[in-house]
Amino acid sequence: MTTITAIPRSTRRWLALVVLALAQFLVILDASIVNVALPVVGAQFGLDTVTLAWVITAYVLPFGGLLLLGGRLADRYGHRRLFLIGTVGFVAASALAGLAGGGEMLLVARALQGASAALLAPAALALLTQLFPEPADRTKALGIWGSVAGIGAVAGVLLGGVLTASLGWRAVFFVNVPIGLLVLVFIPMLITRDPATARTRLDFAGAATITGALVAAVFALSMAQQLGFAHPVTLGLIAAALALGAAFIAIERRTAEPLVPLGIFRNRNLATGNVIVLLVGAAMVGLFFAISVYTQSVLGYDALQAGLSQLPLAGVLVLVAGSAPAIIGRLGEKRTLIVSLVVLAAGLVWLSAAPSDAVYLVHLLGPGLLIGAGIGGALVTATQLSVDGVQGGEAGLAGGLVNTSQQIGGALGLAVLASIATARTGDLVSAGATVPDALTGGFSWLFLGAAALVLLAAAVAGFARRPAAQ
Repeated sequence: MTTITAIPRSTRRWLALVVLALAQFLVILDASIVNVALPVVGAQFGLDTVTLAWVITAYVLPFGGLLLLGGRLADRYGHRRLFLIGTVGFVAASALAGLAGGGEMLLVARALQGASAALLAPAALALLTQLFPEPADRTKALGIWGSVAGIGAVAGVLLGGVLTASLGWRAVFFVNVPIGLLVLVFIPMLITRDPATARTRLDFAGAATITGALVAAVFALSMAQQLGFAHPVTLGLIAAALALGAAFIAIERRTAEPLVPLGIFRNRNLATGNVIVLLVGAAMVGLFFAISVYTQSVLGYDALQAGLSQLPLAGVLVLVAGSAPAIIGRLGEKRTLIVSLVVLAAGLVWLSAAPSDAVYLVHLLGPGLLIGAGIGGALVTATQLSVDGVQGGEAGLAGGLVNTSQQIGGALGLAVLASIATARTGDLVSAGATVPDALTGGFSWLFLGAAALVLLAAAVAGFARRPAAQ
């Protein structure tokens, strides 16, 4: 402790950022790291495809549904305190998942991981915004933060393959434990106090309705993939999500101390940034799920090869994300964001042309490099947009909104894009295509759908306003 406190404050806050980023890395990583391991898990526990999908959904549901409440709890009780509580829960749930003796225990552990992440993630971003109040330093810090989000999504495919092939599927959960413990050791040393918290009443009615609405919406998308959008269960969940969402808006307009002050969306950059994060999140989750299945089921890669095939994409993402603050300083947020999104869309369109007998160097490497560059620039800039002009008392809320947008977008992307791919594959099989060709055709439509979402995000970026600090 003495050694840590002897370090100059300016250095300690950058060290704190590294530790916070490690925690955020784990949160994003766990949304995708199990993709490559799912076939092995299913074989061991005797789980069908529908149940295996719930290994992902069980994490996304509580994560996306509880994020806004987690952000407000952090504003109310302290960002450092909620961050540590969330990290403890995440480490414990990860250990439980690694020790799971059956599918039921694994799903429960995944749900606990998601609920803990909903406390950890918004509190971490709030701590970052308070550690770096100066615009120049905050831009650099958010550059690191945004790169971590992109790296986590890509590394899920890479590490999932490496760990599953070398140590077994349980390692994809156990890897969280030592890293989480490091976070728990160093954060109390590097961030020694919480800023003053607002002693206001929590809006439990608002929390209950928005959480219910988000959970119902994600659940509806998941059921739509399995049962179809016209199924009574899906329609009932959609109706419940809309009703709860309307109730939430009515409550927030009337309560004196709302969970989400609706006026925060008058901040154009915050609103624009969150829409872009949602759309890019939708494209990314569908993309990495499809890449994992395509490389293994169509191209015949094993888990290790599937993971390593994403290494160039991850490397370019890291380089571009690290350079993003300098690029933003030169081009501005809006131009950087639009260029990044167009590059990402171009990579997805190129990838859609990959055949069922694709050669990695010819058909996959080039698109992967463009996709990595696009994600690296887009996530850094969109995250920065999402916290522009946010005051300390709403930092947890802003962090919750960003993470909610990414997770809800990811759930939407997985459900909608996978449904498009499945429908196209079925049509091709009915027309007499071979299974590899039919799967490839389905994934081609998925990649094109993801590109359309990214181009829509580029159009939305046109509404961004140039921050006064730039």
